[in-house]
Amino acid sequence: MENTGRHETPQERDDRNFAELLQELRVTQTGVQILFAFLLGLVFTQRFPELDDYQRNTYVVTLLLAVVAAALFTAPAALHRVLFRRHAKRRIVQVSARFALAGLVFLALALTASVMLIMDVALSRLAGQVTGGCVALLFAWLWLLIPLWLRQMPPPPIPESSGPESSGPESSGPESSGPESSRPDSSRPGS
Repeated sequence: MENTGRHETPQERDDRNFAELLQELRVTQTGVQILFAFLLGLVFTQRFPELDDYQRNTYVVTLLLAVVAAALFTAPAALHRVLFRRHAKRRIVQVSARFALAGLVFLALALTASVMLIMDVALSRLAGQVTGGCVALLFAWLWLLIPLWLRQMPPPPIPESSGPESSGPESSGPESSGPESSRPDSSRPGS
């Protein structure tokens, strides 16, 4: 068992990783749903017929990017349902994590294209392209470069614990406030 500073079995670790992944997906999926609803409603506005070809094409691409992001963020639920009771939690976590990363890429592209379209309609084509480029750089900085930089840093030392529940920083956060709050019940069949 790898030394993570947690006293958990591989099955408990898989359950915790899946629960954490689902929590992340809940946050991102809400954003995609709001964006998708906005985009669906946009086509029915009075101003939509006035858009030029570039703006309509940008709209269609943005809508499709949001659909792909939504599909990727909901795929882990379908994967879990199909593989339920097959003792495949580790595989589900690994594949779902890849779906989540791909979903983040498509969400960033959809949000960037949305801002580009809105700025193009509200101000000018140049304003849309410049703002879209700035938003893309912002996502690259926050969602890619900073995480990669942090990943390269050495991990902090794991605090010594006197028992199953450590009093160090690992046990003070919301993700480890107790076994029931951070992990699904590992005694459930098939999960």
